[in-house]
Amino acid sequence: PRSPWQNPYMELLIGSIRRGCLDHVILFNGNHVRRVLRGYLHYYHESRTHLALHKDAPQPRPIKPPAMGRIVEFPKVGGLHHRYSRQAA
Repeated sequence: PRSPWQNPYMELLIGSIRRGCLDHVILFNGNHVRRVLRGYLHYYHESRTHLALHKDAPQPRPIKPPAMGRIVEFPKVGGLHHRYSRQAA
């Protein structure tokens, strides 16, 4: 029962971290690993959409109409992922 390879929640989390982050980054040392994982954790909880939440992020954002301005991208996890938001001109 405490084996990480037999726990479906841990397998999902570890797989998500590996596929969404670590497979695309060259890591140099322990501090770099921690910094990249911390950035991915913030992205995962603030910006990433989840199917269980009906394609919404855990911290939902209001839907802004086109009149609110143009769409601006904000790089996350060193530019590996992005968050998009409308910004007034």
